[in-house]
Amino acid sequence: MGLSRRAMLAFAASVPLSVVASRRAVAAAPPIRYTMTAFTNDSQTDMWVYESTDATNFRLVQADAYRPPNAEPADTPAAAVTTEKGLCRDPSVFRHLDGEYYVAYTTAWDGNTIGFARSHDRIHWEFLYEYTIPFDGVTHTWAPEWFVDGDSTVSVLVNIHDGTIFRPCVMTATTSSLSRPHWTTPTPLVGVIPAPGDLGYIDTTVTLSQGRYYAFVKNESTKNVEVAVADRLVGPYTFARTGNWAGWGGPGPGQPREGQCVIPLPDGRWRIYLDAYDLDEPTHGHYLYSDTVTGDLLGEWTTPKDLPVLSGFVRHFTVFPEQLDTVPEPDPKPATR
Repeated sequence: MGLSRRAMLAFAASVPLSVVASRRAVAAAPPIRYTMTAFTNDSQTDMWVYESTDATNFRLVQADAYRPPNAEPADTPAAAVTTEKGLCRDPSVFRHLDGEYYVAYTTAWDGNTIGFARSHDRIHWEFLYEYTIPFDGVTHTWAPEWFVDGDSTVSVLVNIHDGTIFRPCVMTATTSSLSRPHWTTPTPLVGVIPAPGDLGYIDTTVTLSQGRYYAFVKNESTKNVEVAVADRLVGPYTFARTGNWAGWGGPGPGQPREGQCVIPLPDGRWRIYLDAYDLDEPTHGHYLYSDTVTGDLLGEWTTPKDLPVLSGFVRHFTVFPEQLDTVPEPDPKPATR
């Protein structure tokens, strides 16, 4: 059973959750389970689920846990660009107030939809719907990412190409139920605007820290992960860090970084996961992680390391941390590729 939403939000905002200590002993902190949802170099139609207790060493929960109903795996290349629909790329996961797990995912390389599915146990998944972006001229709709605000409002960040550039947008659920497509019209994040001639920003993820919103975006022109900061989710944002500012790599073509996912760590620091992909030779790619040295998202980060076992196999994933009252179940399988 999970903790209250208030406790979860405190954890996600990197506010320490105190425990009562006596003179003789300190109560153990509730265990943290980190759930990962990923697609892989073997398939861009199937989602795999992993979990971890330390955010570093992940174990398999379920291989091929979810496949969209309109997928055609036999006709879909494992990793290459394709015109096939029914993909499950970039799956983003979180647990809602109703206790269910929800994923949002990219349905195609080209198109104007994103997909939604849910599960009660992270093993058995149910397709919900595809949401169509209500704009004319949309050519790409990539990497939807969940965001839960401090008041429990649920939003999805999605990167929309209008035929010219990619712009990160946000759409917000208008009801507490996520089983039907009740969303506000996607609105661009104010201030996250590419320079003239640039390709735009993708793979947007937003982290709330100390009352401010930190948007980590991939600059599609330079292949760097940059950071813009705002006082509201919709903006206006101001870029605070650009280029290869954290030493994650990606100074230009040949060393791209994308698929960024940022989570809080129990000690008040932060971790970012990065897809150091190789589109021409997918098996040559890596998946990296790096931590803040302090609790400052704009400060120094550690040298990136390969994610144990799964680096080179998993692609653009998200990790969802949740505090539990009991040891995580089901008993997961060892990590496998």
